[in-house]
Amino acid sequence: MSDVGSISNIDDNSGEHPRSGAGSTSGPGAGLATGLRCVHCDAVSPLKDGIYVCPSCGGNHSVEYDLDAIRRAWDRAVLDGNDDRTIWRYAPLLPVTGRLEGPPVGWTPLVPAPALARTLGIRELFFKDDGRNPSASFKDRASSIALQRARETGHELVTGASTGNAASATAVLAAAVGLRTRIFVPRTAPRAKIAQLLTFGAEVLAVDGTYDQAFDLCIEASRRYGWYNRNTGFNPYTREGKKTVSFEICEQRHWIVPDLVVVPVGDGNIISGVWKGFREFERLGFIDRCPRLLAAQADESAAIVRAARGDGIIRPVSGDTVADSISVSLPRDGEAAVQAIRESGGFGITVPDDAILAAIGEVARGAGIFGEPAASAAWAGLREAVRQGLVDPAWSVVVLITGNGLKDVASAMKAVSEPRIISPDASALDALFGA
Repeated sequence: MSDVGSISNIDDNSGEHPRSGAGSTSGPGAGLATGLRCVHCDAVSPLKDGIYVCPSCGGNHSVEYDLDAIRRAWDRAVLDGNDDRTIWRYAPLLPVTGRLEGPPVGWTPLVPAPALARTLGIRELFFKDDGRNPSASFKDRASSIALQRARETGHELVTGASTGNAASATAVLAAAVGLRTRIFVPRTAPRAKIAQLLTFGAEVLAVDGTYDQAFDLCIEASRRYGWYNRNTGFNPYTREGKKTVSFEICEQRHWIVPDLVVVPVGDGNIISGVWKGFREFERLGFIDRCPRLLAAQADESAAIVRAARGDGIIRPVSGDTVADSISVSLPRDGEAAVQAIRESGGFGITVPDDAILAAIGEVARGAGIFGEPAASAAWAGLREAVRQGLVDPAWSVVVLITGNGLKDVASAMKAVSEPRIISPDASALDALFGA
């Protein structure tokens, strides 16, 4: 690992944006990353502070690496001998030179669920429980990389827009390393997530509008004041943290790739990251194939699934759903998400809110995992895909649980009954349970 990390990169200050990987250079803190390739027009930009989206067309960027150099110094045997059980075990494939100290992120459990597999009639089922991360969310992966990138490029204040989880992840991890955070959230964000933000010292700006409006306002603030922007589907480094879940799935399954990975989808950044992770491991020769991807979206927040089924063009939808973490009108990483679904040979499924709420209890009772609505949408999506005959019974399936249910207790309570209220007398027990 140290051999790979010691390979130097040339610092570029020219501001030029080369059109091919040849000659592109890395900025400060880039590690073995070589450039930013636009997912829309294929132009390549340097990894330079202040470059988020493509300067040529405004499309989202994807980080590229010197895979030949990585391949020479890093293999499965090196990983097997590494006892670091965090995302930083994958340092050669991360666009930073150091690591973010603080609470450990990653290496979340891969939980077998044989009872639920039998319920669906499939061979094998696992849940990747990312509710075990420090902020109880998958988004810790993305925030770790974005915050480290901010530090290595000299920023002291990080901003972002979120329905709650990305913001919480940013606040929790920033507090541990002394970075300031200024967060834009829609006013309707769950109170538990707001409480988490405030507890960890974030300055919270509750926008009287939608997530999409909070996102746009946050972008404008970054442009005006020079704050480092962590926004999902805008900052290309967030995808680099999210892809680590695919690396972990490969290792935790002893390099046996699942047939299908189910991802709850909002902005599209998680599913594009999941695909990038599997593709990079395949290109390095760590695995011999990639899985299909299933994108699960709420009925009224399904811009990506609709695009994947149709002409590939992302069009805005209402975004109305109980699953706040995937409530998005205009997905900011939609194009990359559609590419991921199609390239994987996968498909998309939409589910109504009542199925999402029901899924919370089904996963809790069937696998012992308490997921928030957005996370449970993945299970609801898998159930619907099985019902439609889209899942081969012989497949091995991994479902991503992207956030803990304690993030949104109010929604979980909608799917269960209230507790019985009894007097503190033993006679009350006899009335209920006596012969």
